[in-house]
Amino acid sequence: MSTSSDPQLAPPGAGLPIIELWAARLLFALTRRRGSRETFVAKFKQERAAIRALVDSCPEAKRGEQVLIARLRGLEDSSRNWSVWMTLDHLRITNTALTRVIPALMQGRVPPGKASTAAVKPSASVTATVEADFERSCDDVLAAITEAPDLKTTVRFAHPWFGPLDALGWAAMAGIHMGIHRAQIQSILSGLGQ
Repeated sequence: MSTSSDPQLAPPGAGLPIIELWAARLLFALTRRRGSRETFVAKFKQERAAIRALVDSCPEAKRGEQVLIARLRGLEDSSRNWSVWMTLDHLRITNTALTRVIPALMQGRVPPGKASTAAVKPSASVTATVEADFERSCDDVLAAITEAPDLKTTVRFAHPWFGPLDALGWAAMAGIHMGIHRAQIQSILSGLGQ
């Protein structure tokens, strides 16, 4: 791991290696079947708290430093050279999208557009303000999941890797996604010597 500002990485949206993608699809299907709103909320809250603790353990002056890390399972190659703040910005972006997708599905509507991993990449120039924005986005995700009367919707919206998901599937994705990026922040902090 090293700090690097311009490594050669795969383009945003390139996805995961095919065998890893198949395994991820299988594991995600099992998680959705075995889980519930309560377990998905608990996972999201657990990962949120772990991310907050990691961010707090990093000096603010280093939170904006990009670090080239080894690719983690579930992480696109193009996401390997982020800072802590860039990771929070990505989570803010995806959490905000979730707060549009889940209520739309609850109302029987397919959200406009298409979910894209390339469209949720963060800005390299993100600042400390992203920390409060990330926390607000987490509150909004929890509200969307907990306020819905029934997350098992007939209407679905396609995830780029996992296909059409109902609101419960998107709720399951929320905590898993946070966990992937919690591991990313851990790797970034290791690269920073934290």
